Formats: sequence, C-alpha cells, structure tokens
Amino acid sequence: MIAGINIYEILTLTSILFFIGVYGFFTRENLITVLLSIELILNAAAVNFVLINTYLYPDLLQGAIFSIFIIALAAAETALAIAIIINLYKLIYSVEVKDTETMKY
Repeated sequence: MIAGINIYEILTLTSILFFIGVYGFFTRENLITVLLSIELILNAAAVNFVLINTYLYPDLLQGAIFSIFIIALAAAETALAIAIIINLYKLIYSVEVKDTETMKY
C-alpha cells in the first residue's frame, strides 16, 4: 500500500515508540516526562490503527476514526493532567513523582 515501505518496518517503529513510552512511564521522576511518555504510548497506538486499517481495508476509514478519537482523548488527558500538575506545583513547588505523596496528608 505505501510505496517502498514494508508494514513490518512501520510496526517495528511503532513498537519501539510504544516501549520507549512504557519505559519512560515507569522510570521517570518528573510528572511532565511521565505525561510525555503516556503521549508516546497513545500516539504509537494511533499510528498502529491507521497502519493496520490501511493495509487490511484500504477503502474503509475505521482506523482513522479510532485514531481521531485517540487524539481527542489524548488532548483531554493532557489538559487535565497539566491542570493537576500546575495546581500541584502551586501547593508544594515541585513536579516530582515522589513529592506527590504529600498530597495524601
């Protein structure tokens, strides 16, 4: 379907992006970088939806519709997370993951 590009090459790229996001989510200490890692995971999933749909059913648009839904969901999640992070920074002057435990008290 895509000239000169094999489906396995794109799937490999999106798998690498997904696992970079998972690694960043579990290892980063800053809330902003954790949020960026979640965005990488969602973007890799959106690209996979479009890719699989393009190669299996080139006339249908379900993959693109799901990708648009994922992008809208990611935008809402980012707006909410940034609002929470800003309020957290106003309270404790830090955006580190370990400092969020003080929110319990």
